[in-house]
Amino acid sequence: MKILQVVVDSYVEVGGISAHVRNIAERLAKRHDVTVFATNDKGLEPWRETINGVKVERFRCFAPNNAYFFTVDMPLRMRKERFDIVHAHGYHAFPFHLATLAKGDRFIATTHFHGAGHSSFRDTIVRLLKPFGKRTLSKADMIVAVSDFEKSLICHDFGVSKDRVTVIPNGVDFSEFEGVKRRDHEGRTILYVGYLIQYKGSQHLVDVLPRLPKDVRLKIVGRGPMKPFLEKRALELGVSGRVDFYSNLSRKDLLQMYADADVFALLSRYEAYSIAVAEALAAGTPCVVARTSALAEWDDGTTCLGVNFPINLGELAERIKLLLEGRLEKRLFSKWYDKKIMDWNRVAQEIEKTYVD
Repeated sequence: MKILQVVVDSYVEVGGISAHVRNIAERLAKRHDVTVFATNDKGLEPWRETINGVKVERFRCFAPNNAYFFTVDMPLRMRKERFDIVHAHGYHAFPFHLATLAKGDRFIATTHFHGAGHSSFRDTIVRLLKPFGKRTLSKADMIVAVSDFEKSLICHDFGVSKDRVTVIPNGVDFSEFEGVKRRDHEGRTILYVGYLIQYKGSQHLVDVLPRLPKDVRLKIVGRGPMKPFLEKRALELGVSGRVDFYSNLSRKDLLQMYADADVFALLSRYEAYSIAVAEALAAGTPCVVARTSALAEWDDGTTCLGVNFPINLGELAERIKLLLEGRLEKRLFSKWYDKKIMDWNRVAQEIEKTYVD
């Protein structure tokens, strides 16, 4: 098959939708002719290149605050070539909707939709675009959601029938975790991995530190506009010596941090799935999550504990302390495998089925 994958950003971003598309595209490229249309808002990436068998074309775009990714060049290119499958990713940006202009025999939409924008302005835009979004989804032969939460949201917000939406979660490369073992270290650690923006909730982890034993450290992996605030807040609370920031880690180092952590925490207000939580659980690290959006689906009362939203620091401290008291047996984490956590190879196979059904 000749397949076009449409992604909102550059395709080489470390996490998020790019990671999802990259893992699928590279596996499909072993059996099919796969092209990716991506964006290049700063012009830092090559306009054309082949990555692990995937042909990548990038287009100029307008992306204020790393959002929307409006492009004129991409839809013009879409009209010049025909594909068997056009697969669009990322409801919250324009390339997803522009993909309906591509010449293709079958249109698949993976929305990564969580129902709201990440600021009041973005939330207003999301609401205004819903009629346009409904039109896009009406053209899809199949809609892919990465969680049951996302499926229910799509059906409710856009009036889509349940039989037109299939749930295929994000994946984990289980082979990456082979040989990654927890290392002995002094003290205990809470790990956060993700973009540093308010809705992701990293500020709550700094705020809760004074309520935790003094041997507990917070390790924050990621970049974003919240970092100066987090540094200042840690200083105000007298815990700056217990907070470490990391960015641009190698994949090997990141996996080791997952394995070494005593607790992984994500208190995000909006998530359609969360690969970070999946990877932490795959590493055998227990998690604390906010009972919001798709994160609530991870709360099993054992390997992953939920806290109510808005976040109460007393409840958060209690949940973290429970998990810090003892390391859970590795076998307890296996219940997630092939259900909520799939290997990327299987994810690609399930996606491929939507192309021919």
